Amino acid sequence: MTSQGVSTAPALPDQAERASDHADLAGLTVVPARHPWRWVAAAAVLVVVAQFLHGLATNPGWDWGTFSRFATTDTVLRAVGVTLQLTVYGTVLGFALGVLLAFMRLSRNPVLQTVAWVYIWAFRSIPLIVQLLFWFNLSYLYRRLGLGIPFGPVVWSFDTMGLVGALGAAVIGLALHQAAYAAEIVRAGALSVDHGQLEAAAALGIPRLRQIRRIVLPQAMRAILPNVANEVISLFKGTSIVSVMAIGELFYQVQVVYGRNGRVVPLLMVATVWYILLTTLLSIAQYYVERYYARGADRTPPPTPLERARRTLRALRTAATSTSTPGATP
Repeated sequence: MTSQGVSTAPALPDQAERASDHADLAGLTVVPARHPWRWVAAAAVLVVVAQFLHGLATNPGWDWGTFSRFATTDTVLRAVGVTLQLTVYGTVLGFALGVLLAFMRLSRNPVLQTVAWVYIWAFRSIPLIVQLLFWFNLSYLYRRLGLGIPFGPVVWSFDTMGLVGALGAAVIGLALHQAAYAAEIVRAGALSVDHGQLEAAAALGIPRLRQIRRIVLPQAMRAILPNVANEVISLFKGTSIVSVMAIGELFYQVQVVYGRNGRVVPLLMVATVWYILLTTLLSIAQYYVERYYARGADRTPPPTPLERARRTLRALRTAATSTSTPGATP
């Protein structure tokens, strides 16, 4: 708009002044932020790690000769097999019962809710070693077990003396103990699924069991798997507690060997290395199983470490080929 022939439009910025400002900024030297204490801390950690590794290599107390002599003996390998057997049985039976208990707690039936809650409360309250010893002494508590009419005559009975051996008692104790923790893990995973999806499935007439199998559990697995992996690893290491029942698992056999030759530290390192190795394998399996169940939420998952290594090798080969080719542009 104009008033009395004079324009009131805003004036443009001074182009010369702006160009001068840009020139001044372009002449500045950008210096990255300094973090001297970060490098000091890193150097201190590296020194400590180097001293520890030097001690492992030079301290004669570790006795690596004895370690290498017993690390892969038949006795130790059989003990590793027993440890894995206890872990597999305890995990499969424990989580099968845990899933049942979890959905009993989620049920609208007050009797099922109460029974599941009492079971979880009891088996999480009693120490595992006490549970194992109870099952190991089952014949002392119940000399005979039978089937028949409740509070009536017994139709068939049997002696419990040879019913549960040491290995069977260990499997039962580990599985029942694991079920209490597995039930809470599965219940938490089921509660993490949006309830609206179940309402939509019910409106479509999908049966309740199919809702759990096809809608709840596949989505809940993302929340369940990290805790499941922790429990499996804890159970794997916790099998050492069955050594009180003289079962030939890894820790018990190591104790037997160092009780004979007195080489406590190298034999303990044998057990430690086996535990670390198998726990690492379980962690790798956990990574790939979690990646599989994350497909619904992450359609383009990040590359695996193996894929990253392959890409790096491919890039290095490409760079080496382009460098060795005559006339190639660097």
